[in-house]
Amino acid sequence: MTTDTKTHHTTYINVPEAVGVFDSFDSLQAAIYDLRMSGFSRADLSLLGDETAMKEKLGSAFWRSADLEDNPDAPRAAFVSEEAIGELEGAIIGGFFFLGSYIAMAAMLTPISTLAASIAAIAIGGGPAAVIGALLARRVGQHHKDYYANQIENGGILLWVRTVDKTKEELAVKILKGHSGRDVHVHPWSEA
Repeated sequence: MTTDTKTHHTTYINVPEAVGVFDSFDSLQAAIYDLRMSGFSRADLSLLGDETAMKEKLGSAFWRSADLEDNPDAPRAAFVSEEAIGELEGAIIGGFFFLGSYIAMAAMLTPISTLAASIAAIAIGGGPAAVIGALLARRVGQHHKDYYANQIENGGILLWVRTVDKTKEELAVKILKGHSGRDVHVHPWSEA
């Protein structure tokens, strides 16, 4: 049996944090949008880290959301919206199309090439590159979906909300519960 001798140190601050568990991405996203509209910053919000971060920080033990809600060593990650993933996918596809088109265009820009030949080269060169970009973009989108599906499978998606005072605490709890968050409560610390 191999034991992991790595130790991870996390810094905590005495700022309360609301926590809730969500059974769907849509509920989570709606809660986050309401929190943001109510004055919470992106820095106030965090989710459970992915499987790699979990294994690195907590080892390979089986975990459930309920076990990690108040675990100060649970790895954290920032929320990435569906819109941001869509933009990233578009950028990947567009970037590959541009790169392929640019290479084809550079090859065709000789004194003897015609405008029509250059446009055809751009389209032909960009097409296969765009397909590669689309495949990579699909992989990014699937990784994002798998991240949330894995958490739902293990008890739900965890969301932590740093609160600076009693008013923010109450507001965060109200929003989390209002979007079907369960086991919503506040603990007296947050990760720095």
